[in-house]
Amino acid sequence: MSRRTQIIPRAPVGRIMVKAGAQRVSADAMNTLAEILTDIGEEVSERAIKIAKHSGRKTVKGSDIKLAFK
Repeated sequence: MSRRTQIIPRAPVGRIMVKAGAQRVSADAMNTLAEILTDIGEEVSERAIKIAKHSGRKTVKGSDIKLAFK
């Protein structure tokens, strides 16, 4: 997993962590999780794009994302 520029904003990441049960979340924790989620999202997107191309489509569908995530 490479460390790329963070794309996902910190505030939604903090809300996800609170929803998961965290009482308090540091800025460092939000930044780190946002970076990791961005990396995972890019990897899944790359796989989904390959799936769509293999199916003869330019459009990536939700089903491509689900398949790529498995």
